[in-house]
Amino acid sequence: MNLSRADLPSTESRPDDTSDHVRARIAWYYFAAGLTQQDIASRLGITRLRVNKIVGQLRTDGSVNIDIRIPVARCVDLEEKLKARYGLSDARVVPSVDEGGGEQRLIGEAAGTMLDPLIIDGMGLGVGWGRTLSFALRKIVPRRFPQSWVATLMGGLTRGSGTNTFEVSTGFAKALGSECYYLAAPIYFPTAESRAALVSHYGIAEALRQARNANLALVSCGDLSDRSLLVVTQTVWENVGSLKKAGAVGDLLGVFLDASGRPVDHPLNERTMAISPADLKAIPDSILASGGLNKAPIVRAILSYGYVKRVVTDEDCAAAIL
Repeated sequence: MNLSRADLPSTESRPDDTSDHVRARIAWYYFAAGLTQQDIASRLGITRLRVNKIVGQLRTDGSVNIDIRIPVARCVDLEEKLKARYGLSDARVVPSVDEGGGEQRLIGEAAGTMLDPLIIDGMGLGVGWGRTLSFALRKIVPRRFPQSWVATLMGGLTRGSGTNTFEVSTGFAKALGSECYYLAAPIYFPTAESRAALVSHYGIAEALRQARNANLALVSCGDLSDRSLLVVTQTVWENVGSLKKAGAVGDLLGVFLDASGRPVDHPLNERTMAISPADLKAIPDSILASGGLNKAPIVRAILSYGYVKRVVTDEDCAAAIL
């Protein structure tokens, strides 16, 4: 945690001078000094409810960075079993949590920790999309890699959410001081013919080429429930029934796969603006960051077919796919 007494105003100053003043003091008292929320409230002259709310914000917005270096024995055991079962070069398993969004944050940050030392100047980084991958950015140490580049591996949604492929890839490019290549197109086209027509455009063709030439990739995946950001889009929602009938258990880069990891025979897969799962498999190194019991079938499918070299997931998902 990167806090020191020097970051705090003197104890004589009023606790409500600024919101940053209060947040910094609460962070130091709670995470570093170990005071209870009631102690902090009394000390600062504010309500315990306000302290509780700010502590919750500090946990989720990246203001406080806690590094736990004691491994969880069961998670370590699952990591070794995943590597052995699926021939992975690395695996990271985090404890499962029920808190909304907490699991994605833990998996995303663990993926960022795995990814950061793998990035070297001169390499290309291919990036997928999703909330989990946006959390990975928190663990990327800013640097200047002018010879490197970032490429989106798939098209995007027509509305921004902070987790769209364009926003996530831009975040990585800024962190690395590198150029970014965008597949500046929607993830699904109305027809396979309209997709083919755009792929011939020199800008899109160049972006696809850079995506396929990446040295390292970071991706996530989705299931077919309404918990998936992709499924709740109109295009996919209208096809969920027929996708399930075709045997789909989820998607990788917008391409829907069956339980064995093969793309299903469905028109939507022919309309997807993304590199193919086979292209991803050909990238020298890659990380899948995804978890939750609802994701177990698609995570198992991706690992079974060998599309990625590394995985970051939670213990419930890891146990399920083993």
